[in-house]
Amino acid sequence: MNDFYRDILTGVVFMTGLIGFLSGEYIISSTLFATAAIASNVNLNRKRDNAGHLSCK
Repeated sequence: MNDFYRDILTGVVFMTGLIGFLSGEYIISSTLFATAAIASNVNLNRKRDNAGHLSCK
């Protein structure tokens, strides 16, 4: 899966969480927000590692 599709999937998960929050499904929306945040950070770290930046490892 390329980066564009990952970004789209992360956005869809985030928007689904927002809709769930507005409809009162707080536990489900919290899980979806956490999933979107983790996916975004993992994707960002992969991009950074592939670009050859230094890390704190």
